[in-house]
Amino acid sequence: MAFVEPVTLSDRGIKLVPLAAAHEAGLAAAAADGELWKLRVTSVPEPEHTRSYIEQALKMREEGSRFAFAVTEEASGAVLGSTSYHDIVPAVKRVEIGYTWYARRAQRTHVNTTCKFLLLRHAFETLQCHVVGWRTDNFNFASQAAIERLGARKDGVIRGHALRRDGTIRDTVMYSLRSGEWPEVKAQLVYLLDKPRSAPGA
Repeated sequence: MAFVEPVTLSDRGIKLVPLAAAHEAGLAAAAADGELWKLRVTSVPEPEHTRSYIEQALKMREEGSRFAFAVTEEASGAVLGSTSYHDIVPAVKRVEIGYTWYARRAQRTHVNTTCKFLLLRHAFETLQCHVVGWRTDNFNFASQAAIERLGARKDGVIRGHALRRDGTIRDTVMYSLRSGEWPEVKAQLVYLLDKPRSAPGA
């Protein structure tokens, strides 16, 4: 039995469903909203490469190293992006959250906070993880700020760790959150999600 079993997670109008071939068109449209594949510090697929992106995610699911979700709008079923558990280590009950990206229209909304809440709650309360981690490009300052707002601790920087899409070599910033820290982080996330927003994208 896989450590991460197929599951659908939903709250506040957002639904995370296991990524499947049927999401190809929706995922391509989400990537095209903002031409996200042009961002140097992310791994968003070009629309014409969406099928191979999904196929690779499914291959990694079979291997047990990654479980990818399509981020969808519950009311319409529209695909807003994707996020994953990855670098899954059942022996120490550790997962990382990453491969996360959203269509431009979903950015700076409650979508990312809701997704992190759903993934963290499932990881700590259902999978009984001891640690949840994140990794991001040393130049992806927006991602670093978002991870730090969750309450995650910076573990350090792995220098010369991975290739970017443009062929340059990146340093990777590592973060983690332990199970004992989850109750406080959970309370803060619920507070943020319940906090009234003055305007879209506020």
